[in-house]
Amino acid sequence: MNLKLSSSGLKNASIAVTGSKSESNRLLILQALYPNLTITNVSNSDDTKVLQKALQQNQGIVDIHHAGTAMRFLTAYYALKANTDVTLTGSKRMKERPMSILVDALKELGAQITYKTNDGFPPLLIKGITPEKTSVSLNANVSSQYISALMLVAASLNSGLDIQLKGRVTSVPYINMTLSLLNRVGIRGTFKNNSITIPPCQSIADQTVVVESDWSSASYYYSLVALSKNAEISLTSYRQESLQGDSALKEIYTAFGVETLFSDNTLLLKKTSHKLQKHVEFDLSNTPDIAQTIAVTCLGLGISCKLTGLHTLKIKETDRLTALKTELYKLGGITIITNDTLELKATPSVNRNAEIDTYNDHRMAMAFAPLALKTDLTINDAGVVSKSYPTFWEDMNSVGITTFNAEKGH
Repeated sequence: MNLKLSSSGLKNASIAVTGSKSESNRLLILQALYPNLTITNVSNSDDTKVLQKALQQNQGIVDIHHAGTAMRFLTAYYALKANTDVTLTGSKRMKERPMSILVDALKELGAQITYKTNDGFPPLLIKGITPEKTSVSLNANVSSQYISALMLVAASLNSGLDIQLKGRVTSVPYINMTLSLLNRVGIRGTFKNNSITIPPCQSIADQTVVVESDWSSASYYYSLVALSKNAEISLTSYRQESLQGDSALKEIYTAFGVETLFSDNTLLLKKTSHKLQKHVEFDLSNTPDIAQTIAVTCLGLGISCKLTGLHTLKIKETDRLTALKTELYKLGGITIITNDTLELKATPSVNRNAEIDTYNDHRMAMAFAPLALKTDLTINDAGVVSKSYPTFWEDMNSVGITTFNAEKGH
């Protein structure tokens, strides 16, 4: 499905954003280990649905398609769960995403994992074991999901787990989110310096946990308000003291003239008369998922930017840095990228009628959508948004971004 986007202006609206994918997926692993845990406001994303389905299996082939979080979390879950015998596989792109750091750590604990095709990459043949070792070490500078995967299963092990992190830790807020969710359900744990310790916990109290709405999804509304003249958009259900790293949007988007107000778990975004800077710089090492949104916002506002801390973007659904450079160029944006940075030069005007390719990456589709406030454009393979935000296009229509089926011309 290719969608043509246009807009005559942003409407004030209230949007109910789906539950956080990051929180939902962590809690689902915990629920599988502690079945008396009840979860509400679970994400309706493809990734979360795939994980829910996979957790009902412990034998045979488990296909998680494009769901990277599910691949990492399930690898640890299956490997350290006795009587499991699965082949964990996914899409063509998933088979290109590295897994050796996590697999090596699990093998250090005694896990029986075999690479079916290429060393270091899925598919993985996993035979679950009950580990006797109580400590493990792994490199921490590639993806925090490897670390969270171990943390989520740690308390269910007979002796718990000590995790030693080597090197600079990437995406610390996501590790803190995992630890906070463990604490919330009654599992103790500490994260100090480069050491995580989680003691054993064989049972938790009956309880219900409400998933906060997704801050990554909120980023597209921040971008819309930033690109508008004087719009207001409210989003539910959000906490002022959030566990999600992407809540840094509150501070980051003040540079783009967006004010954030909270009332009764509702987030109100307002465009202010704030005078914009001509150049902005952000270190996004703790919030890499909002890099695409910020780059597109800067393009639409005609300001230059330098974004750093982006080394994890090359192993996402696509190589996001290369994809961003290619698609921004179609709109007139000139970028310089390295393995860790993106620099965008100020662009006085945005090209019309560009066709944006999405590379099987939901965030490419959603990050570019707000530019409809500045120019008509087409988003190719627009249905990819279902990975994290299935109702995205319906919600875009409700705030004034009109979508047409580009293939049928209406």
